[in-house]
Amino acid sequence: MGRYQTMRLVRMPNPLLQELSHHEYLRHKLLSDYPNIDEETLLDTLEGLTELHEMIAAVTRSRLDDLAIVSALRSRISDMQERLSRIEHRADKAKDIVVDVMERAGIKKVSDADFTVSLRQTSPSLVVADEAVIPGEYWRPQPPKLDRQGLIGAIKAGAVVPGTLLGNGGVTISVRTR
Repeated sequence: MGRYQTMRLVRMPNPLLQELSHHEYLRHKLLSDYPNIDEETLLDTLEGLTELHEMIAAVTRSRLDDLAIVSALRSRISDMQERLSRIEHRADKAKDIVVDVMERAGIKKVSDADFTVSLRQTSPSLVVADEAVIPGEYWRPQPPKLDRQGLIGAIKAGAVVPGTLLGNGGVTISVRTR
């Protein structure tokens, strides 16, 4: 067993790891006692003798519950970010209104019990009228960014790109809920 697989096993819930160990023991025992057993019979027998399938189903169900919570939280976070943007916009508008009213009324300062608001001059801001005519010395070079999807597509299409290769891939699960 490779190092990566060992790391994955250590992180498994203990009962699942114990059931896997029991499953592996029974598989080895069945294969040694019945060397001519066909794969289908072996798998059916192991499924009947262990709870590994049920435990995998329970962990998968728990994962699906976690993914539903993740989805709900992402949606809630998105809603809250929209609300945050609306409140920030409202606060900016309130500031603009106060600045406009104080300027037009000639009021430089308003003191209240919990705050003081006063007008002050700001530094001039930059307005870019035409980027095309701005000299190169005012541009910052950006570091190149690797187009990983483009590379994968090219290699899959048969291109040989120095310094790259496709990995072996891995194993994952596919869970359908509909």
